[in-house]
Amino acid sequence: MRRLPPWARLGGLVVAIACAFAVVALSGSLSAEKVRGWVDGFGIAGPLVFIVVAGALNCAFFPGPLLAGAAGLLFGTALGTPVAIASAVLSAVLAGSISRWVAGDAIEKLGGRRVKGLARIVERRGFLSVLYVRLLPGIPYTLFNYAVGLTRVPLATFAAATALGTAPRTVAYVALGGSFGDFTKPETLIAVAILVVMGVSGLLVAYRTRSPGPGRGSSSPAARSAGPP
Repeated sequence: MRRLPPWARLGGLVVAIACAFAVVALSGSLSAEKVRGWVDGFGIAGPLVFIVVAGALNCAFFPGPLLAGAAGLLFGTALGTPVAIASAVLSAVLAGSISRWVAGDAIEKLGGRRVKGLARIVERRGFLSVLYVRLLPGIPYTLFNYAVGLTRVPLATFAAATALGTAPRTVAYVALGGSFGDFTKPETLIAVAILVVMGVSGLLVAYRTRSPGPGRGSSSPAARSAGPP
């Protein structure tokens, strides 16, 4: 596969996944009832099928919050939470593996200096850098997954930090999906509160690290990787 141009390798993967999703969407089988019926058809393997499909879709930049909400809608909050976290970890490992062994040169060209700078910082700090980025709001997590593949951070370390860092926000998205149609449930209010607290906290931390006082340098991975494009 290395003989193919980097844009062909990465673009081919994204197009293939997007086409598969488009076929399903155009078939009219994406209503909640039909999707539930489709998943139920797999029996006890349904959650595993969802993990694989959601992981692949997220690699193609399909929004993670929607996938987590779908897990809640299909499986409820109790089962949907570990399913959504597992799919997020799988997506992270898949993207990192693709970047590391298949299309790393394409990722570097797509991301430019910001991705390279972020990769250098993650490589120095490993687990803590990945965990920090996962907790920040507004980060393009899928692109970050590909960026980590450019480093020598072990994929097991990357997976562990991803699972821990994505858990709070994923719980909230799954709860919202599980209570779809009845947003007065206590779990919905708790989910909204989690998202608000995490969003405000993340913005405060990002502001403090991007706006150092006299004699202090910026210390966050996101702050250090930000710069002129």
